[in-house]
Amino acid sequence: MNRYYAKFTAFGSYTPPKVLNNYDLEKIVDTTDEWIRTRTGMFERHIAADNEAASDLAYAAAKRAMESSPVKYREIDLILVATVTGDYAFPSTACILQKRLGMKDIPAFDLSAGCTGFIYAVDVARQFIENGTYKNILVVGVEVLTKITNWKDRNTCVLFGDGAGAAIVSRARSADISHIIDTKIWSDGSQGEYLYQPAGGSRMPASRKTVEENLHTVYMEGNKIFKLAVRSMTSAIDEILKQNKLKPDDVDWFIPHQANLRIIEAIIDRLHVPKDRVIINIEKYGNMSSATIPVAVDEAIRAKKIRRGDVILMVAFGAGLTWGSVLARY
Repeated sequence: MNRYYAKFTAFGSYTPPKVLNNYDLEKIVDTTDEWIRTRTGMFERHIAADNEAASDLAYAAAKRAMESSPVKYREIDLILVATVTGDYAFPSTACILQKRLGMKDIPAFDLSAGCTGFIYAVDVARQFIENGTYKNILVVGVEVLTKITNWKDRNTCVLFGDGAGAAIVSRARSADISHIIDTKIWSDGSQGEYLYQPAGGSRMPASRKTVEENLHTVYMEGNKIFKLAVRSMTSAIDEILKQNKLKPDDVDWFIPHQANLRIIEAIIDRLHVPKDRVIINIEKYGNMSSATIPVAVDEAIRAKKIRRGDVILMVAFGAGLTWGSVLARY
């Protein structure tokens, strides 16, 4: 049986032009720039326009990834979109994106794993490549969380931004230095009530009451999520490194989910990782959920921080609760 390896061929990203900074938030909710910076490390976030949906952001990011890749549109075998804020309950945002890209007669589906969505989607893509089913897969992480944000809740409305990141995951050739070394994903559904959107599904369909009570927005128990995120992401890094007989010093770049600067600092402090080897862009974008990691990687590649041959480690934690890591040589 042939054994194939997967690799990241290219990345692309897109964030909407409209920006909402902390001083803007001071005008609409009881908060201050100092309060937000101290607790989250965020200053501004990008906001989708009223007529922009997840597929619009995903399309722009996917196009940029394709433009950076030698892979042609007709060579894409599968589209995976990680999102919890798709255009509709159905059809999938992946199918809408497929139509926009003109990619016919290939499978396309969405995957829901909250902020860990991109990690989950890469794990799925890697397995399809390694078992020989497909050669090139378009993986997108996209969110428009500001459309399900409660702008009266100062604890959550300061956190979220909109954006999309895309990656082309391809079959590696024997001469390629690039390959995905390992992926690991976990979940714990018993603690899902700490981070969820109460209304809008079959459990609590839309009604006048759910709209009036803002139940179609993000609910989060911040203190509990903070502790779980630090513990879970630290463990995800430890386990994938031990599994592959590596140490933190063997990794060139750590790319953590950009949920909160204090979470990132707590993780790298526990692992004794120098901050200058960690990709952090939370000040500019806030928490874009499944889009944070691919956007951060794309930015770092274009800034010539991440170069071909570098060992990178991505790690995330999100609703579900879910968490996971990806170890790769770019």
